[in-house]
Amino acid sequence: MLYLEDLNVGDQFQSREYEITLEEILDFAQKYDPQVFHTDPEKAKNHPIFKGIAASGWHTSAIVMRLWTECFPVAYGLIGSDSNLRWPRPTRAGDKISVEVEIVSITPSKTKADRGIVSYITQAKNQNGDILLISTTKIVVFNRHFQEN
Repeated sequence: MLYLEDLNVGDQFQSREYEITLEEILDFAQKYDPQVFHTDPEKAKNHPIFKGIAASGWHTSAIVMRLWTECFPVAYGLIGSDSNLRWPRPTRAGDKISVEVEIVSITPSKTKADRGIVSYITQAKNQNGDILLISTTKIVVFNRHFQEN
């Protein structure tokens, strides 16, 4: 587990690859984002932007969350306080998604000495190096002296 004092600006973390399937894309979309370009392969072919089935951006984000938890093991979890994200390219069935995380700032709390805010940039890429998701995220990270009450 990583604590605040283990982290430095410039630290980088790399995830494993995760291959997304058509079945997963359709299942997620039916439950959470039922738009034709996520749910109907035939109709999606004629979409002016996607020209075929694309995973929901929220599905891509959920996969990124899973990969974050595996490659960036922060003590007490990845407790988000802010995030800004973009999906510059659609995620497609068969894409092998991997995540690169780079810490860009660490700000100790002014009111709670046992924690700070860590800001990092994430790039989720497919097997060709195409960026599927890019985000800047802030999380609360505790130091080793945190006292659970």
